[in-house]
Amino acid sequence: MQLGMIGLGRMGANIVRRVVRAGHTCVGYEPAAAKIDRLRAELGDSFAGSTDLAEFVGLLETPRVVWVMIPAGATGAVIDDVAALLEPGDIVIDGGNSRYHEDLKRAAVLGRRGIHYVDIGTSGGVFGLERGFCLMIGGETDPVRHLDPLLKSIAPGVEAAERTPGRTGEPSTAEQGYLHCGPVGSGHFVKMVHNGIEYGAMAAYAEGLNILHKANLGNQGPGEFSAEETPLDHPEFYRYDLDIPEITEVWRRGSVVASWLLDLTAAELYADPNLDSFDGRVSDSGEGRWTLDAAINIAVPAPVLAAALFGRFSSRGEAVYADKMLSAMRSAFGGHHELP
Repeated sequence: MQLGMIGLGRMGANIVRRVVRAGHTCVGYEPAAAKIDRLRAELGDSFAGSTDLAEFVGLLETPRVVWVMIPAGATGAVIDDVAALLEPGDIVIDGGNSRYHEDLKRAAVLGRRGIHYVDIGTSGGVFGLERGFCLMIGGETDPVRHLDPLLKSIAPGVEAAERTPGRTGEPSTAEQGYLHCGPVGSGHFVKMVHNGIEYGAMAAYAEGLNILHKANLGNQGPGEFSAEETPLDHPEFYRYDLDIPEITEVWRRGSVVASWLLDLTAAELYADPNLDSFDGRVSDSGEGRWTLDAAINIAVPAPVLAAALFGRFSSRGEAVYADKMLSAMRSAFGGHHELP
């Protein structure tokens, strides 16, 4: 089978590599000719590419399968451009982190021209080449079924995790790492919530490890505490100089909180125990906000996810004005002055 990939960045190129490894062929579109040349040298006759969108479409076998793997902000315009070159029966896949609202609009527009639209939430990041990509798929049944050989080659496979107790018989596609979640938009909806959960899990690890990091506060002398701050009760309870990298390492083995995310955290701490190479500014690309928007609309409490998102805002200095306002109010009503 053949896959056309628009965008040969870290994830797009690795999806191409997995597809070719499974015996399929690929055609790539990328404005940077060097990326095309590198993949052609690596993959040989199984890969062709072009910096011209029309030529790219012309290299594809019908029915064409075009996977768009670029930043969400540019996805809509690129889909419009490539769709103008496609024919009825062709399939367009958005594998990025687009908002599912956009999927419904795009599917309606393309559907009027007989072009199928499939949204695929794709998780795996830079490790997807070897581990495989977890795929959450939304779209009509027939085009999704047509894509199955490609999806199976991109996904991690059943061996990626131990089988859930009680499951028997032929493994489902979910057990292989890809799932047709439902109609158009459902794939990106599931991926959106997946990323919202990711925000919360990351925040929980970060907050817990920070408590461990500060567990030696009782070792400070009396003169190191300010009269403007609540004194530490029982400093003798907080005299632990803990080795955070080693704690994350031991948690990886047999702990209930063990996870791939913890594996990655332990690796970062081993390489940089004091995190000196990081400033602590945490971006959000939209999925956390959209998850909370959905939670509000359907009245589902999500306080952990909300706190995690607001924590990211604070990390970028968005709370500085509010913090200054608090300081101003304390100064006004109590004469409390800021510490130097």
